[in-house]
Amino acid sequence: MVAIVIASSIALCIPEAVAQAGLPTLGDSSDLTPSAERRLGDRIIRELYRDPDYIDDPVLSEYVQSLWQPLMAAARTRGELSPELDERFAWEILLGRDRTVNAFALPGGYLGVHLGLIGVVTTRDELASVLAHELSHVTQRHISRLITQQSKQTPLLLGAMILGALAASKNPGATQALVVGGQALAMQNQLNFSRDMEREADRIGYGLMAPAGFAPQGFVSMFDKLQQANRLNDNGSWPYLRSHPLTTERMADMQSRIAPSTSPAAASTTGALEHAVVAARARVLSNPGVDALRQWIAEPQSTGFASQPVARRAAVLYAAALASNQLRDVPGARTAATQLDELVRQDAAAHRLARLLHAELELAAGDVDTALRALPSAGATTRRPELALRAQALLRSGRASEGTGALQTWVATHPRDAAAWQWLASSWQAQNQPLRAIRAEAEVHAARYDYAAAVDRFKAGQDLARRGGAGVDHIEASIIDTRLRAVELLLREQAAER
Repeated sequence: MVAIVIASSIALCIPEAVAQAGLPTLGDSSDLTPSAERRLGDRIIRELYRDPDYIDDPVLSEYVQSLWQPLMAAARTRGELSPELDERFAWEILLGRDRTVNAFALPGGYLGVHLGLIGVVTTRDELASVLAHELSHVTQRHISRLITQQSKQTPLLLGAMILGALAASKNPGATQALVVGGQALAMQNQLNFSRDMEREADRIGYGLMAPAGFAPQGFVSMFDKLQQANRLNDNGSWPYLRSHPLTTERMADMQSRIAPSTSPAAASTTGALEHAVVAARARVLSNPGVDALRQWIAEPQSTGFASQPVARRAAVLYAAALASNQLRDVPGARTAATQLDELVRQDAAAHRLARLLHAELELAAGDVDTALRALPSAGATTRRPELALRAQALLRSGRASEGTGALQTWVATHPRDAAAWQWLASSWQAQNQPLRAIRAEAEVHAARYDYAAAVDRFKAGQDLARRGGAGVDHIEASIIDTRLRAVELLLREQAAER
């Protein structure tokens, strides 16, 4: 994925709530209905799900959601998130392996976060400040306003331009061809949020921080990181492939407005160890290359390592264990993981992540029994990372039936979790339940808005049910019939939008 699209990225402006608490909102001057904006977002997101940089990592996703949900709740409480948008928009966050420091919003309540951002922020408050800023772009309908401004262009053309920008980021040489002509250049200028919109997103986002349980100081400390990231990321690409630059004027304005009214103390240390290991995971999973992995593996043996702060040592050990696992160094991974477990034993959140890492490493090494012992017993937890690892371990050990109950409960409350449906499909297949497996495979495609593929799988399920005779599961066959009709309707609506 790329650090752009319709959102301003994380080029945050000064939190105006401090100095201009009475600044009014810009108002909703959009002609695009929430439903139309959601459909546009669905169209774009279908392509992002196919992007090889898209990653569904249960540990990272859960952590980002733990910051996102309190911000959403604060937006509802403060009246920033209207009931209509709350109901109609997707409110989904996608993670991308891109190592750039960025996040972006898309039409319809979709947000993207690069692993490069998670890997560089030093506190949960800094990451929360970025999410709050992007959330405010959505709640204030900045995206739909931009679409309205470009009145001569249809929303679908704008969607095509966004997807073109995504494709161009993979091949910079192709970018120029996408922006030839005055019309395309005009569209390019519309893809960046105006300074007023940036100011509004900062003001409202800043106001969400404290009610959501985060230190507003996180907004301030992000500026230094963004300034550094802009220098590193500025490769001369077209403007719609850039983050908004943090100008000297904006930095000075931030210092003059924020510093006098904010305690000089650093942001809260709540969850410092947990954040440190999550950030380390993001750095390793962003595909940094073999040289970087080897450097992280060697770091625990470096001079002065023992004198470093606990959070820093935890991050180094986590990165060393995960990097060793990626290079198939099982003994090295186990050694680092054991040291990590001992270091963070007194911190419940960080210790949980260390145990999950231990299970992940043993599963990769083929020791399924040890992996299962590192995880809570069945029914002891309903958290997604444990569910994912347990399902995979049980599948490999030939005990898939022990995990299907938990998976079925999960998808019943999280029907758009494509990965969970895939785990369930594999589990049913291992139990020689092909009809249920086909239905789960169809739900995988439906969850990613690939309705054509979902229809094909549901029809395959119907054919199998017809051939199955008396031994067929009639309840499952009935569910397939019902879901097929529903998804066929969605497919027709999808086709009508083209």
